[in-house]
Amino acid sequence: MKRQKRFEELEKRPIHEDGFVKEWPDEGLIAMMGPNDPKPSIKIENGVVTELDGKKRDDFDLIDMYIATYGIDLKNAEKVMAMDSIKIANMLVDPNVSRKEVINVTLALTPAKAQEVISKLNFGEMIMASQKMRPRRTPATQAHVTNIRDNPVLIAADAADAAERGFPEQETTTAVARYAPLNAIALLVGSQTGRPGVLTQCSVEEALELNMGMKGFTGYAETISVYGTDQVFTDGDDTPWSKGFLASCYASRGLKMRFTSGSGSEAMMGNTEGKSMLYLEARCIFITKASGVQGLQNGGVSCIGIPGAVPSGIRSVMGENLLCMMMDIECASGNDQAFSHSDMRRTERLLGQFIAGTDYVSSGYSSTPNYDNTFAGSNTDAMDYDDYYIMERDLMINGGIHPVDEATIIKVRNKAAKAVQAVFEELGLPKITDEEVEAATYANTSKDMPDRNMVEDMKAAEDLLNRGVTAVDIVKALYESGFKDVATEVLNLQKQKVCGDFLQTSAIFDKDWNVISAVNNPNDYQGPGTGYRLDEDPEEWERIKDVPFALDPGHMKF
Repeated sequence: MKRQKRFEELEKRPIHEDGFVKEWPDEGLIAMMGPNDPKPSIKIENGVVTELDGKKRDDFDLIDMYIATYGIDLKNAEKVMAMDSIKIANMLVDPNVSRKEVINVTLALTPAKAQEVISKLNFGEMIMASQKMRPRRTPATQAHVTNIRDNPVLIAADAADAAERGFPEQETTTAVARYAPLNAIALLVGSQTGRPGVLTQCSVEEALELNMGMKGFTGYAETISVYGTDQVFTDGDDTPWSKGFLASCYASRGLKMRFTSGSGSEAMMGNTEGKSMLYLEARCIFITKASGVQGLQNGGVSCIGIPGAVPSGIRSVMGENLLCMMMDIECASGNDQAFSHSDMRRTERLLGQFIAGTDYVSSGYSSTPNYDNTFAGSNTDAMDYDDYYIMERDLMINGGIHPVDEATIIKVRNKAAKAVQAVFEELGLPKITDEEVEAATYANTSKDMPDRNMVEDMKAAEDLLNRGVTAVDIVKALYESGFKDVATEVLNLQKQKVCGDFLQTSAIFDKDWNVISAVNNPNDYQGPGTGYRLDEDPEEWERIKDVPFALDPGHMKF
């Protein structure tokens, strides 16, 4: 067939490198309200749920039983389930209905009813609802701090860089699993050098992750995965009860944590029971609530390519974020995994959460170029910083970070690199040279760093764990090396674990270690003039306005 030239040119556009599929409900490749999804229902006899979403108690699977026992406000459930879903959807959008009123209703929903409510909202209405329903008044965002060579000097410098830009939480992982303790320590030291009060985590195998938290190397965790079908859960040697027990282990040691889920995970792992992505994600959200966990990382996350491939998938992902907020738990709303070759589509993916504001607009904005992102890349990375700042400036939105000048970043990166150099020296770890410190100060990626002896590093990391080194040893190392201010902040983080105040929903710290959470900073949005507004946060608005590359017309020569 003779080709039409415009079609030929369009096929060369980046969007055609993305993958798209037609719906296939029987395999779970449908965003929401699939033909095999159950109809909403509940029956309660003598305080016990005997029917849940069309299924009798004798037929409950593990997830049904867990949700029915712990995840629904039964005293209000029958009344709420009798309400028209459109009426509940209107309550979500209506600024005249307070968040508290809505929560009293949504906590009594079942997973199928919750999905039905979400399905009544278009994308713009979801943005309006999310602005009101996020638990914490002040929005924020989270950073990924990684590199493909697991270079601890660069991690420390990049952590300080990200902290200076305003990220209150930072997450690292490893290219090689045995590097985990060194990466965690580098992130801890670097972040506290950049800005006191930053929370850090190292995403690795769950037992090691908990172990590092107990040693004081990390302050929180979020890669505690839950799933929407029994088979996928048990394939991972888990049940809702085992995840709930793990959550209590973190809480008992004063460590903040949240679960992770996201549309498409069950399809990726091959067992959807023929249910839609949003219905299965609703079950994950209810499991999280039932476990007493303060928050959830969701929004497609590492499986975003699957909902992103089907019709209405990105709308459904926004819906799962909203549903998380409707359950009154912290929402780290995805926008982390790279999923599209199209810059327009990357922005589309971000825009709903960015405009509405969530507890964490991204649960992993890559603070390094995606070349170095060992989470397989993020939807936004360090090369997007200036674009992101201008989006905030254009729309007068606090997206969680703010511009910084080059001299400040050079100074803080250098200090962080020297601080981790001192820690390695005091703890008897492989030497960090002055050449490495200099390189990390000015580096963009790990390509700019000298080679390290990775075998020696990995042996040292294992020995570090065997020796029983803890955060107290890091504090001593910093103090005795002259980094008394950084030592104080690392110690302050350990003190906060004893207090436990930051285990509250949506908790972050400011630079003075004051907790900012849904308890003392609750979202009070109820229409224009209410809720978080940048015009009522003049210090942050001044920072956002002051992009270094904006011209000062008062000092221009003509």
